[in-house]
Amino acid sequence: MSQVENKPVAHAEQSKPWWRYPIVWMVVGGPAAVVVASIFTASLAIKHVDPVLDTSVGQVKAPSEAPAIQARNHSAEQAREPAER
Repeated sequence: MSQVENKPVAHAEQSKPWWRYPIVWMVVGGPAAVVVASIFTASLAIKHVDPVLDTSVGQVKAPSEAPAIQARNHSAEQAREPAER
């Protein structure tokens, strides 16, 4: 039979601090990157707010906006006659 020799583990390997293990940074790094990205996205949304457009009838400011508003209103209406098949 073969004898298993118990070699003493190096003292430096046993007492490594937690931040010296690469797996810790893989586990912590992903969520930390998501938090940083969400804070960046929120700051962009707060700094560059889009203006609210008034799209009520008669408030169209440019003629180029009229077709889009007419199409939106047309698609929201109920059909008066059944579609042809």
